[in-house]
Amino acid sequence: MYDLILKNCNVVNENKITESDIAIRSGRIELVASSISSESKKTMDINGRFVLPGLIDDQVHFREPGLTHKGDISTESKAGLAGGVTSYFEMPNVNPTTTTNENLTKKFEIASKKSLSNYSFHLGGSNTNIEEIKKVDITQAAALKVFMGASTGEMLVDSIDALNDIFNYSPLIVVTHCEDPQRVKDREQIFDDKYGDNLSAEHHHLIRDVDSCYLSSSLAVDLAKKYDADLHVFHLTTEKEMELFTSGMIDGKKITAEVCVHHMLLNDSYYRELGNQIKCNPSIKTETDRQALIKSLKEDKIDIIATDHAPHTWEEKMQNYKDAPAGLPLVQHGLQILMDFYHKDILSLETIVEKTSHNVAKRFQVKDRGYIREGYYADLAVLDIDKSYEVTKENILYKCGWSPFLGKTFPSSIYLTIVNGNIAFQDGEIIKDLPFGMQIEFDR
Repeated sequence: MYDLILKNCNVVNENKITESDIAIRSGRIELVASSISSESKKTMDINGRFVLPGLIDDQVHFREPGLTHKGDISTESKAGLAGGVTSYFEMPNVNPTTTTNENLTKKFEIASKKSLSNYSFHLGGSNTNIEEIKKVDITQAAALKVFMGASTGEMLVDSIDALNDIFNYSPLIVVTHCEDPQRVKDREQIFDDKYGDNLSAEHHHLIRDVDSCYLSSSLAVDLAKKYDADLHVFHLTTEKEMELFTSGMIDGKKITAEVCVHHMLLNDSYYRELGNQIKCNPSIKTETDRQALIKSLKEDKIDIIATDHAPHTWEEKMQNYKDAPAGLPLVQHGLQILMDFYHKDILSLETIVEKTSHNVAKRFQVKDRGYIREGYYADLAVLDIDKSYEVTKENILYKCGWSPFLGKTFPSSIYLTIVNGNIAFQDGEIIKDLPFGMQIEFDR
């Protein structure tokens, strides 16, 4: 007897859409077939809805430990479930920072008791922790996160000697935030001198400009080539940077690229309306840059789509521009944003699945997740593709309680999210008394 059978699914998987039933037992997909009539503890008629592999978001900030007034592993993983995100890799810039293997282990312990979806964590690089990096367990950490800009204190890696050591010796994929810190500092001074108290979010993309990004991302690519290192560049934002990457399938690439949903959706004209709400690093740039990102995604220069979910309290974001922190909450609404592109005939469902699930699993060697395959964990997102979804105060699940998309109506909804065979979210509601998610395993 199966635990759950999903009937009449349109399964989006491995570049095709097929009408199938899915049978689940002991947390895993046991059978995918055109018709399954076996006994099951529960059977659900999906009525032709589209069934996707659960999203694997490789770039989120859940703020635990130390910054839990903004968000925590429990609240933000729950918000992710409402967005079809069944697995995530979380960032090291918390308090204390995840720059030691001891702190990395502690985060796994926290997640085992709090995360409602599957989890892993990035170890963080610093100017001085190369010995910690060398001895990391590559079957535990997702990757090594290196802030080559847009961070402070020990999380900013601005020493060229440290960067050489990291790219030379890291046993993990190096994942980078690329903005040149000196250029950003110089631009901040120029704009502060010119505008003073009139400096606003509308200047953000001019301060953290195209050259700030290109100087840093080109350095990262050069270092990766020098040491034959595995490099994945997070949240690219500019047309100019696209020349650094090659088109083609992700298999076999050692240098890969990523875009985030907000950089795909928004351009600098939105600063006037949304201000600090969309202040993020790297910055949202021009319409030309936005279009170039989408073009490169479709040409397979960009391999992965993520959110860079980064919540702050409303009070923090409503400070003056210089004091307001960078980042916005996104993990609940990333898939709805992508479905906007589907309805506009810009992205296919197959491409969305490839860039949010398949390629993440391939790039980071995730074990038994990221596909709808027999034997794989039953991590699934089911779309109500033509049922619109309005973002309201009542349905925002982020701990910070706000979204720049408040009042916006997206053309599609998340009908169902299944994690390890358990229904976790259904028709607008998180299921109560969910089992905790699992630590993600890697085939390395």
